[in-house]
Amino acid sequence: MNCTRCDGTGFLNLHQIPDSELYHLDSPEAIAEWMERNQDNDVQVCDCCGNGESHYGTPGEHDSKDYGKSGPYAYNGGLPECY
Repeated sequence: MNCTRCDGTGFLNLHQIPDSELYHLDSPEAIAEWMERNQDNDVQVCDCCGNGESHYGTPGEHDSKDYGKSGPYAYNGGLPECY
Protein backbone atom coordinates (compact mmCIF):
# COMPACT_ATOMS: atom_id res chain seq x y z
CA MET A 1 0.00 0.00 0.00
CA ASN A 2 1.37 3.44 -0.90
CA CYS A 3 1.60 5.88 1.96
CA THR A 4 -0.87 8.71 1.43
CA ARG A 5 0.77 10.99 3.97
CA CYS A 6 3.87 11.43 1.77
CA ASP A 7 2.21 10.55 -1.55
CA GLY A 8 4.45 7.50 -1.84
CA THR A 9 7.72 9.46 -1.79
CA GLY A 10 8.84 8.45 1.71
CA PHE A 11 9.53 12.08 2.64
CA LEU A 12 7.59 15.06 3.91
CA ASN A 13 8.05 18.65 2.71
CA LEU A 14 9.84 17.76 -0.53
CA HIS A 15 8.49 21.03 -1.94
CA GLN A 16 11.26 22.75 0.04
CA ILE A 17 13.91 21.23 -2.23
CA PRO A 18 14.38 23.45 -5.29
CA ASP A 19 13.01 21.72 -8.42
CA SER A 20 16.39 22.07 -10.12
CA GLU A 21 17.99 20.01 -7.32
CA LEU A 22 15.10 17.59 -6.74
CA TYR A 23 15.25 16.57 -10.39
CA HIS A 24 18.72 15.08 -9.77
CA LEU A 25 17.83 13.31 -6.51
CA ASP A 26 16.83 9.97 -7.99
CA SER A 27 16.78 7.76 -4.90
CA PRO A 28 15.81 7.90 -1.22
CA GLU A 29 19.52 7.74 -0.38
CA ALA A 30 20.21 10.80 -2.54
CA ILE A 31 17.43 12.72 -0.79
CA ALA A 32 18.80 11.67 2.62
CA GLU A 33 22.26 12.91 1.58
CA TRP A 34 20.73 16.21 0.45
CA MET A 35 19.04 16.50 3.85
CA GLU A 36 22.40 16.02 5.59
CA ARG A 37 23.99 18.77 3.49
CA ASN A 38 21.04 21.17 3.78
CA GLN A 39 19.80 21.42 7.34
CA ASP A 40 17.89 24.71 7.01
CA ASN A 41 14.57 23.16 5.91
CA ASP A 42 11.81 20.88 7.13
CA VAL A 43 12.35 17.97 4.72
CA GLN A 44 12.21 14.73 6.72
CA VAL A 45 11.58 11.02 6.48
CA CYS A 46 7.82 10.46 6.54
CA ASP A 47 6.60 9.77 10.05
CA CYS A 48 3.95 7.37 8.75
CA CYS A 49 6.08 4.99 6.62
CA GLY A 50 9.11 5.66 8.79
CA ASN A 51 10.01 7.05 12.17
CA GLY A 52 11.11 10.51 11.05
CA GLU A 53 14.73 9.37 10.77
CA SER A 54 14.61 6.13 8.77
CA HIS A 55 12.04 4.15 6.80
CA TYR A 56 10.43 0.96 8.09
CA GLY A 57 10.90 -0.72 4.72
CA THR A 58 10.53 0.61 1.18
CA PRO A 59 10.19 4.41 1.38
CA GLY A 60 6.63 5.51 0.66
CA GLU A 61 5.12 2.05 1.03
CA HIS A 62 3.49 0.07 3.80
CA ASP A 63 4.04 -3.68 3.85
CA SER A 64 1.15 -5.59 5.38
CA LYS A 65 3.61 -7.97 7.05
CA ASP A 66 4.55 -5.04 9.31
CA TYR A 67 0.96 -4.58 10.52
CA GLY A 68 0.05 -5.81 13.98
CA LYS A 69 0.68 -5.24 17.64
CA SER A 70 4.37 -6.16 17.45
CA GLY A 71 5.36 -4.24 14.30
CA PRO A 72 6.46 -0.66 13.78
CA TYR A 73 2.82 0.51 13.76
CA ALA A 74 2.00 -0.97 17.17
CA TYR A 75 1.74 2.56 18.59
CA ASN A 76 -1.28 3.08 16.28
CA GLY A 77 -3.17 -0.13 16.91
CA GLY A 78 -0.98 -2.02 14.43
CA LEU A 79 -1.86 0.03 11.32
CA PRO A 80 -0.09 2.93 9.60
CA GLU A 81 -1.59 6.33 10.32
CA CYS A 82 -2.77 6.74 6.74
CA TYR A 83 -4.47 3.33 6.59
